[in-house]
Amino acid sequence: MSVNTQNSISSNSFDLKEILNTYTAHIKWFVLSVVVAFLVAFMYIRYATPKFAVQTQIQILDDKTSGSELDVFQDMNLLGGGKNKVEDELQLINSRSNFIRVVKELNLNTKLLVQGNIKETELYQSPPVNLNFIAADSILNRANLEFFITISSSTTFGYTEEEDKPVKIFAFGKNIPTSIGDIVITPNVGVFENFKDKKLRVSIQPIEDVAQDYRKRILISNPGDLSNIVNLTMEDPIREKAANILDALVRIYNGNAIVDKQIIADRTSNFIDERIANISSDLASVDQSAQDFKTEKGVTDIAAEANVNLNVGVANQQELANARNQLNMAASMQDLVQQQDSYEVLPTNIGLSDPTIASTTDRYNQLVLERKRLLKSSNEKNPVIVNLDQQIAGLKSSMQSSLSSSVNNLGLTVNSLSGQQARFNSKIYSSPANERALRDITRQQQTTESLYLYLLQKREEAQISAASSSPKSKIIDHAYSISKLPVSPKKSIIYLASFILGLLVPFSIIYAKDLLDNKVHNMHSLEKLVKNIPILGELPRLTKKDEKFVVKEDRSVLAESLRIIRTNLDYLIKSKRNKAGKSNIVFVTSSVPGEGKTFLSTNLSMILASTNKKVLLIGADIRNPKLYTFFSSGNVDKMQKPTRNKDAGLTEYLYDNTIEVRDIVNPMLVHRNTVDVIYSGRIPPNPAELLMSDRIKTLFDQVSETYDYVIVDTAPLMVVTDTLLISEHADLLLYVTRAGVTETNAVEYPIKLQEEGKIKGLSFIVNDVDSSNLGYGGKYGYGYGKTQKKWWKF
Repeated sequence: MSVNTQNSISSNSFDLKEILNTYTAHIKWFVLSVVVAFLVAFMYIRYATPKFAVQTQIQILDDKTSGSELDVFQDMNLLGGGKNKVEDELQLINSRSNFIRVVKELNLNTKLLVQGNIKETELYQSPPVNLNFIAADSILNRANLEFFITISSSTTFGYTEEEDKPVKIFAFGKNIPTSIGDIVITPNVGVFENFKDKKLRVSIQPIEDVAQDYRKRILISNPGDLSNIVNLTMEDPIREKAANILDALVRIYNGNAIVDKQIIADRTSNFIDERIANISSDLASVDQSAQDFKTEKGVTDIAAEANVNLNVGVANQQELANARNQLNMAASMQDLVQQQDSYEVLPTNIGLSDPTIASTTDRYNQLVLERKRLLKSSNEKNPVIVNLDQQIAGLKSSMQSSLSSSVNNLGLTVNSLSGQQARFNSKIYSSPANERALRDITRQQQTTESLYLYLLQKREEAQISAASSSPKSKIIDHAYSISKLPVSPKKSIIYLASFILGLLVPFSIIYAKDLLDNKVHNMHSLEKLVKNIPILGELPRLTKKDEKFVVKEDRSVLAESLRIIRTNLDYLIKSKRNKAGKSNIVFVTSSVPGEGKTFLSTNLSMILASTNKKVLLIGADIRNPKLYTFFSSGNVDKMQKPTRNKDAGLTEYLYDNTIEVRDIVNPMLVHRNTVDVIYSGRIPPNPAELLMSDRIKTLFDQVSETYDYVIVDTAPLMVVTDTLLISEHADLLLYVTRAGVTETNAVEYPIKLQEEGKIKGLSFIVNDVDSSNLGYGGKYGYGYGKTQKKWWKF
């Protein structure tokens, strides 16, 4: 368990190092990219136009603080007063119409800029020339014109509408025809002398476009939801210009608020005046009606007499109501007694004033209850029951008589009281119509008079409010520059961004390249693909100045790389020799031509021969022979010529049975290293069939016994079938891949062939590896004992 954990940790650590090495190997490009980014940032900061932040602060006032003109109707419940919402005021301040007025007031749609070598600067205050437009304002507000002027002298100037075109000379004060009408340019005495021979650009843009541009550039904010404070901030290269714009915007906003209040005040005053005129005529009419009524009716003071009659009438009416109540109850009781056929109890305490009726009713109810009690144990024929029936009947008759007498008496009382009430009513209503009419007239008179006085008062209040109308906002701070230093460009942020960008560009390129990369680059990247297949080593990339052949006692990176391959090759040969006897036939092949198999074959032969071993190099690529080119330089000496068939090679040997092996062997002396070479010979018309000859086996069996190493340069494996035809004779097969050329998919092909049993003894070698990638991730390269430059001395 612990071993697996350590292996896992080691693997993860190695992967991290590999990722880091992928980028650190290109550290010079990171440094160069950062330097370039810093230079670009420096140039941008050097020539960018600095901008300064200017701010003003206002407080939104409540309408009640200045007395809203609509508040005169609050106590009439016609309109309700309320506080201004700051959010709404922010939209009002930022309205398009406000900015259009600011642009018109400050003439911001016309700019005068002095041109420099790289950038141009706007002249806001004290311009060298004054521009006067003869065209109407409606045309200027929509105009889009640009022209250039050059001050030649105190009386003339050059004019052109295209920067690179020749200028026309005009005198100051003369009309200049343009597409928007004539323009008159006059010098600003005392200033224009400083701008002689300088080119000025005049830009005239539509007011709406300029207003929209400034509208986007001004930030209007509220510090908090419950705050009435509003901050207006603007960034501009000219601080005075930004301050003027902010102050003008606040001034126009307040001016609009005052105008709105004055309009409301005027409308309110006009409305009140109209109502006062109407009510005044109504009040005069009501007064005249009251005077005419009293004169016609002869009315003086009706209130006292009506009050006395009203009091007496009320008392009589109460007695009449009481008598009627007694009469109704007595009549109801009389009807109830008359309609009763059985022996049932009667209601008592109904409010009748006659005590006889009440006592008779109580006695009657007692006898009825007694009779019901006796009937529970007897019947109606019982003498006691019969006696009770007689008593009840007598009481009932007596009660009917009393009720009849009471009804008659109460009826007389009601009639008498009704007559008295009629007499009182005749007295009370002797002048009721006059009183009601007079009261209606008086009420209308009072209502009209109170409304008339109220409107007079409100008219005065409205006029006072209109005269004292105040702005909607209070200026806390007039426009001022937040800092003496420019807020744009910000050097620290730009340099930081350039540093990050300088790192990001090469990082992205390397990352994208690595992401899309499907090539073999070094031994370590190949190990991930081949897994259990051995990799003998890698060969460095050579320049045109580097020697293509290794020499004896060579200490170059190429020689050291070949020595490592030789050591690993000997290890494989010894392991095979222990199992299957002598195994010294080594095939060298690749996927496609140009991957360096012939280069490896020749140099591997040289490095093996440097150990005083007998080495034979066979050119088995009979379709495209390359060994001739390697052994044709001045450093190669043919030690002994074949006695017969001196131009014969492998193809001649396979074709002609009379040729022996010794006839095609060519001893070579290369840089004091001796090696025997068998060239491929002439290119045959049927190379595949020729390699299927039985003489090929005879050749390999014979040279295997004669030489310590037999290196065979074969044809590319994926292009032709030649190598597979003779692969059974190989003890080891060295498969050459080229860094940056061989694709990862091509590596799977020989592995598949070995799994199918078509080849054996497969091992890989990586050729043409960049010096930064030699070894594991390029960190542990070759060249021990050789002085190397540091990375910063590239």
